[in-house]
Amino acid sequence: ADCGIASRRRSEDLIRQGLVAVNGSVVTEMGQKIDPDKDEVTFRGQKVTAEQPLTTVMINKPAGYVTTAHDQFARPCVTDLVDMPGLRLYPVGRLDYQTTGLLLLTNDGELTNYLTHPGHHIPKTYEAKLKGAIGEKELGQLRNGVLLDDGYRTSPAQVELVLKAKDYSRIRITIYEGKNHQVRRMAKAVGFPVLKLKRIQEGPLKLGNLKEGQYRILSDSEIQSLKSED
Repeated sequence: ADCGIASRRRSEDLIRQGLVAVNGSVVTEMGQKIDPDKDEVTFRGQKVTAEQPLTTVMINKPAGYVTTAHDQFARPCVTDLVDMPGLRLYPVGRLDYQTTGLLLLTNDGELTNYLTHPGHHIPKTYEAKLKGAIGEKELGQLRNGVLLDDGYRTSPAQVELVLKAKDYSRIRITIYEGKNHQVRRMAKAVGFPVLKLKRIQEGPLKLGNLKEGQYRILSDSEIQSLKSED
């Protein structure tokens, strides 16, 4: 019924007629439980899926969550933070297990493809606490691009020194590419490893006052602003 095939009562008639199958096996009992993320439901041999409204949410990811919908080691997943029954949302890109901050979840495939396409260079801004008192030389290296451990040279980045103490520093860094663990690897390459990392902005979207572990639904205008970012 949720897939728009028939009314709930008519759907029961179709099941009795043996026209509905789950994972290739004809359904013989009413009320059979399924997992929409894993099970395939067919009607007259054709796959059916529940229609879902396109929805995108921003969450403030806490540390200790994996950026995936399912984890084989039973660790907490970012999707556990979103209480929206009936909607299957998936992360757009990734944040490290210990990295916090802005992360988008959506069922909008077009938006996901746009934001993750390497040719679009969507800017992402992070606040990083570094071990040690970083100097102008190293800040300049981060701004101009550094050689990572795999031989890749990063593109120029915007880097602002926020605070320099005796044994740690805080910087704000904006990158325009999405290599794996990029900010952490950049900081390590110049000799100042990351102690804490938080994403505070993606494209025009800012994390703002959203509390850690909380989420909010993006407006149509916010989604359009993301799609026009390049």
